[in-house]
Amino acid sequence: MENPKDQATIMMNRLQEREREQQLILSVCQALSGVVTHNELHTVVGSLLKDHFSFEDLIIASSDKNETEYRIFYQYTVLKPTENTAYPVNDGFFDSCLDTADTVVFDLKPVSERKQLPVYLDPIASKGIKNGIGIGLPIRKDDQTVLFLFFKNASVFTRESNRMLRGIATQLAITIGNIKMATVYESSFAELQLLKKQPVEQPETTVASDNGFYGIIGKSKAMQQVYELITQVAPSPSTVLIFGETGTGKELIANAIHKLSPAFTEKLITVNCASIPENLIESELFGHEKGAFTGATATRIGKFEQADNGTIFLDEIGELPLELQGKLLRVLQEKEIERIAGKNTLKVKVRVIAATNRSLEKEVAEGRFRSDLFYRLNVFPIALPALRDRSEDIEPLAHFFLEKHSLKTGKKSSGFSKKVLKSMIANTWPGNVRELENMVERSILFAKEGVIKEMTFPTVLKTETTNPETELYTATLQEVEKAHILKVVKKCNGKIFGPQGAAVVLGLPGTTLISKMQKLGIKKEHYIS
Repeated sequence: MENPKDQATIMMNRLQEREREQQLILSVCQALSGVVTHNELHTVVGSLLKDHFSFEDLIIASSDKNETEYRIFYQYTVLKPTENTAYPVNDGFFDSCLDTADTVVFDLKPVSERKQLPVYLDPIASKGIKNGIGIGLPIRKDDQTVLFLFFKNASVFTRESNRMLRGIATQLAITIGNIKMATVYESSFAELQLLKKQPVEQPETTVASDNGFYGIIGKSKAMQQVYELITQVAPSPSTVLIFGETGTGKELIANAIHKLSPAFTEKLITVNCASIPENLIESELFGHEKGAFTGATATRIGKFEQADNGTIFLDEIGELPLELQGKLLRVLQEKEIERIAGKNTLKVKVRVIAATNRSLEKEVAEGRFRSDLFYRLNVFPIALPALRDRSEDIEPLAHFFLEKHSLKTGKKSSGFSKKVLKSMIANTWPGNVRELENMVERSILFAKEGVIKEMTFPTVLKTETTNPETELYTATLQEVEKAHILKVVKKCNGKIFGPQGAAVVLGLPGTTLISKMQKLGIKKEHYIS
């Protein structure tokens, strides 16, 4: 019979092993989260994954969800395959990994003898590699992706290896999606550079076209003033502070400024200050050195460093913790950063655009925001009008979102009834353009005909009197926002994330919604009885 002390020791050792395993998964996921190119992926695979999985080769294969063929996205021994050969999805390798949640084990030798091996696996089998495993990564948007690992000795792939592989699978799928988006982004800008070399007659006015002003829809006088401010400030390196209610399109304004700036060919890096945990914000912004803290197994490049020679957009800057505001001030003043645990300062040339839906003057007065940082950010302020203050833009915006989401959902919607258009124009839209987009998308899904004849507005936004100026606006914006979020969360039965969660209904990232709920004092007992 085993000694109780021995049993306790065994149990403690297992717990310590699991803790080390979780820290390892976290460090790999952190390294993958900053990857946007094949070369960066290759560095992480070679420095982290190779050490922990001891594979001979690693292949990532990917297809679109509705396609019957897949292609090699990445191969460790080749880095970035130059061929673009397509292989049938149902080849017994790719599809078998997608059809199960378990790890699939392959014995390459008997398959090779039956001549059923895909061409890209022939060189691997010829090296005497007999064993392989495959795992289908979580489907992201329309991508179907499989990760293959190949070993000379299958025994090196242990239960712990399997757990770790599952632990990084979601982040790896996200990273692959980011690389694909970055590739499209770079290709688009390369084409834009070629077009820029051709003489183009510049317009004499900033009036928005039917397709919008750099993706911004609206021809109202209020928006024309915003466009004028954008064109004035874009050519300079000056810091811009965009402020306005939530949902007014602050990120679109930042994109337009960047696209019109001399740095339009460089990166625009976006950081949502409200969605990052406080203990990770400094590392996210400024990076860290290897060994800076537990789990920091590799050097991390921060967002400011990534945005060097380009633009960084600091969304929801009012949520930045006080202790980090001083460090951000130094970056703005000295144009240099220090990674966590770094010994040297790094010079950066970055154009800063910040945005907030808070009154920073009030935050300064109440001691939650540094006055010196506010004045440094408020070099060129751009105030965005609420949707209720530009009602003439509601109809074109609604038609824009109707076309966009009709294509997305596959439902043919031809327009709105006069009753619905009148109701939309009369509505106060406390959630602004984001709320309008969500309402249009929801109406498309519920519509039984081509013309949308009904649109149900949240009752929390309705006023009981005929005098909205004295009744509707007596509540603060935070109170209205809190009531609206609480109502939506209750309707979703307390579910925040997922396809039917409150975050999707509200058009917010799940982490942003959680942060907002915490700041507004919304607790679990408020929406779950």
